[in-house]
Amino acid sequence: MKIINVASARPNFMKVAPLLEAYKENDDIEAQLLHTGQHYDYEMSKIFFDELGIPEPDHHLGVGSGSHAEQTAKVMVAFEKVLRKEQPDWVVVVGDVNPTMACTIVANKMGVKVAHVEAGLRSYDRNMPEEINRVLTDSIADLLLTPSIDGNMNLVKEGIPEGKIRFVGNIMIDTLFNMRKRSGESSILDDLGIIEKSYGLVTLHRPSNVDQKETLSSFVEILEQSARDLPMIWPVHPRSRNRAKEFGLWERLGEIGNLHLLEPVGYLDNVKLMDCARFVLTDSGGIQEETTALGVPCFTARENTERPITITEGTNTLVGTKKDAILKQIAQYLGDEVSDDAYKEAKPLYWDGRTAERIVKEIRKYE
Repeated sequence: MKIINVASARPNFMKVAPLLEAYKENDDIEAQLLHTGQHYDYEMSKIFFDELGIPEPDHHLGVGSGSHAEQTAKVMVAFEKVLRKEQPDWVVVVGDVNPTMACTIVANKMGVKVAHVEAGLRSYDRNMPEEINRVLTDSIADLLLTPSIDGNMNLVKEGIPEGKIRFVGNIMIDTLFNMRKRSGESSILDDLGIIEKSYGLVTLHRPSNVDQKETLSSFVEILEQSARDLPMIWPVHPRSRNRAKEFGLWERLGEIGNLHLLEPVGYLDNVKLMDCARFVLTDSGGIQEETTALGVPCFTARENTERPITITEGTNTLVGTKKDAILKQIAQYLGDEVSDDAYKEAKPLYWDGRTAERIVKEIRKYE
């Protein structure tokens, strides 16, 4: 059995890494890794390959950036050539980026079976490009591997045959738990002179939060006020940094005395920062899941989430994007007498670090 595994954005690498390890337990599986090159910034991706033990890709499309249409088209043209050459039995796609959808369409048209890892997630906000990618991918994939039961329910409501749907758990947690065991190797807190549970961690990169000056200015004000109560750490995504400089906000950020602005960090350092944070303020989908698994309070600066289980069975709170509402939620948490241990009790089913094993079993027995 030949399986081509598609990875694009950095979170994709985290989802593919445990799969590549699980395949090794099956002598009759030839697993190949294809990197579409969506994130062309070398430093942002290579460190993930190194830390996660991911081998050099068998195929590198080198697509780079561009509009949604340009990127999708480039991936489709390049991926078709790979499929013609390799003739795989399966294509495994993960997440909800443009190449996930593009590779699924190409494989489907060429009669190659597709398994979608993280199927069934829905925000029900069609203004999000990722939502379009999720819906289209799930509508034509052969095997839909969901991270939580609500994913199964979403797919059934959309008319997907139940025979295609398998609840396997959250693949991100496999990598998270593996890296958490190694978090002692990270010296990032010592380097910053900060102790555990004394700081807030920030990650912001979504266009809806950083591409408009008024919105990004509001988040700068949030950081200014939050940093009066405790240190704040922000590993700044290149998009956010570029916009802050473009809008004349970068110097203002640098003047916030208790704010640590970092270059993008590797996954090991990121796990350390999340695990030891007092709370996390984010607009990332994956971090909503990871903080839930780690038992760390998370405030998600979005109006909706495709991961509602992190709210109903996890540590996540949807706080929107308004400054006053976000500051109120943070202040309420900091003044709360509830022990942090209470957050560690919530963990969804199958977020146990063994999802990759279940995925390989489902692919093997699929008919």
